[in-house]
Amino acid sequence: MSENVVHLHKPTDPPTADTAPTVLTVVPDAPPARPVPLWVRSGRAVKTVATHETTRATVRAAARHGLYTFNGGRIVARRAWDGRTGSRYERMIRAAEAAGNLEAAEEWEERLQRFRAARHHRRMDLLHSPVDAAKGVAVGAGMSIGVLVALGVVMAINTGHVGDVITPLSATVDFIALLIRIVQVVWGPALSIGPFLALLALWSVGRKQHAAPNWALPANVRSGEGEPITPSIVVKALRDLGVPALARAIKEMGDAGASMLGPITIAGCGVEVDVTLPSGVSTNEVQGKRRKLAENLTRHEHEVFITIPQAARTVRLWVADSGALDEPIGPSPLVTDDTMTADYKSGKAPWGQDLRGDAAALSLYQRHLLITGLSNQGKTVALRSLALWLALDKSVQFLMGDLKGVGDWAMFDGLADTLIQGPTDEHVIQVTEMVEGAVDEMNRRIQAPPGTVFPPLIVLVDEAQVAFMCPAKDADKRPYGGSKANSRYFMAVRKIHNQGRAVNVLMWQGTQDPTNENLPKLVREGAHTRASLALGTESQARMALGDKAVDGGAAPNLLRPGLDRGTLVVASDGISIPAGQSSITVRTHYIDDDAAEAITDRAKALRDGVTTLHAIDRGAEHDPLADIAAVIGDAPRVRTKDVLARLAARNADAYGGWSFLDLKRVLDDADAGPYKSDGVMVVSRDRVARALANRDGEGSASAE
Repeated sequence: MSENVVHLHKPTDPPTADTAPTVLTVVPDAPPARPVPLWVRSGRAVKTVATHETTRATVRAAARHGLYTFNGGRIVARRAWDGRTGSRYERMIRAAEAAGNLEAAEEWEERLQRFRAARHHRRMDLLHSPVDAAKGVAVGAGMSIGVLVALGVVMAINTGHVGDVITPLSATVDFIALLIRIVQVVWGPALSIGPFLALLALWSVGRKQHAAPNWALPANVRSGEGEPITPSIVVKALRDLGVPALARAIKEMGDAGASMLGPITIAGCGVEVDVTLPSGVSTNEVQGKRRKLAENLTRHEHEVFITIPQAARTVRLWVADSGALDEPIGPSPLVTDDTMTADYKSGKAPWGQDLRGDAAALSLYQRHLLITGLSNQGKTVALRSLALWLALDKSVQFLMGDLKGVGDWAMFDGLADTLIQGPTDEHVIQVTEMVEGAVDEMNRRIQAPPGTVFPPLIVLVDEAQVAFMCPAKDADKRPYGGSKANSRYFMAVRKIHNQGRAVNVLMWQGTQDPTNENLPKLVREGAHTRASLALGTESQARMALGDKAVDGGAAPNLLRPGLDRGTLVVASDGISIPAGQSSITVRTHYIDDDAAEAITDRAKALRDGVTTLHAIDRGAEHDPLADIAAVIGDAPRVRTKDVLARLAARNADAYGGWSFLDLKRVLDDADAGPYKSDGVMVVSRDRVARALANRDGEGSASAE
């Protein structure tokens, strides 16, 4: 007999999966969702239906066709009114007077007088026309009856029946009766269908004229596609330009002005044609009316470019396809081709496309560079794309100063020998000393034996207007900014412009919103390649590109700020410009920061390694008391911790490890110690200034 062993203690080991008891967890059901009210669901349904694309298309179509009919009636009524009155001539007279074209106004006035005389003659004729018409009807009826009777007599003689005399007359009466019956049958339906046919005719007129608001038009019409450019359209546009001598010459030409035009050729995203102007018409008269010419060609102003080729009395018109210039161009070859390299001497930087759609490449060999334009138009990106290409030539060295300091050039850290980034006066001082160091290097190269080959050194300063406008002065009272003979930045740039090209030391500058103050004349004229984005005025365009380029048709002031971002007008012998022109318009490739970093990584891989300096070493000598006075500035007192921070930013090597005790020691030694003000330790400007004055006075006395 087997015994059952009963364990009285609780096992401490957890049960296995096979022996573990099944635990049932009861999860309560989620509370039912509250029903959406009927009015909310109805509103959502109505909104969905109202905003659906099918609904929108239906509304546009209904509005379009309804307005076609309504406005078509207005057009027909206007045409009828113009045909019956002299309003058309009066309208043309007012337009000619508004344009200042008195000859055209007199010509239209003569036409109006002739029209009124002819209308008066027609109205006088109406006084006699009823009698004349009655006589004509009577004579016509008598002659017709006589002819029919004579025809009946001939038939009667032929047949021998006297009754045939009236046969032609009775047949004519029967035919007239048949016509009357046909009219009686058709008249009712015609009265019903006639209004619909009239509305269809009005709708057709409105449709041909696109007589509806832009939002209601079809997509292909709403996109603004202009008419194709044909010789007749070009001649008509020139004739209506408001130049009296040109309009008169076209009118007198036997071929209606066709002999003025050269062949119309496809040029990129538009067409190009040369126009030989008649005697008495100057090219600047046509250039000055660019907007009106564009509108006459059914284009926007920015879609028509007027340049002056080499041939005398000739203007070259480039007319874009409507909307083509608003389409972006493709990516830069620097981004798409990972194997691309650069050659400073013989290569050209892939910069973008010209208006013809051809690749625009710029040679950088021994050419100083200046790029300007309004703010936020793509100046930095355009300048940076050239530096990115040139960085792929491992022999090129860079000294860079970014006086905006927002990281646009941060990817050149480890690639440029010097990279200074920041907008303050201290950064301007550092950049100025960097440029002066490049001048010293240039002088060293000039003194080298003849025939020595030097690697290219690119001195690049972005936002250079900050340097020219800097009010800071050095210890000798020489200003860093300005355009005088003692201005340090200005003179350093001028020296590089004068002699740097011969030893491959080149100055590149980017600046915005040029004026004589922030971009001196001698500096801008020292650049071999001058490029400009959108500008505000023609005077700024002349500052940016020079008088020759602007007189030849260059017009960066006509570019659209914001819309033509990245579009440059370039004046340089380093880029292919059509013969006879002084500038070319380039739509530059856009290279974003990520793509720029990838390109600089490839450039760094070509080099053994570059240690980038972020500040100019001014040597071990420094004057703590003078530096304290400099960082205090015009403030009456500054907190000691702020003074320490400013000193570290001014000279990290000298003051980066300073504490409050170091600052207090220097000030106490000069009897200008810090003190409490409003519960915090501060340094007094007046105390420091007095200490400097006392120290300088003691130095002068000891020197005597």
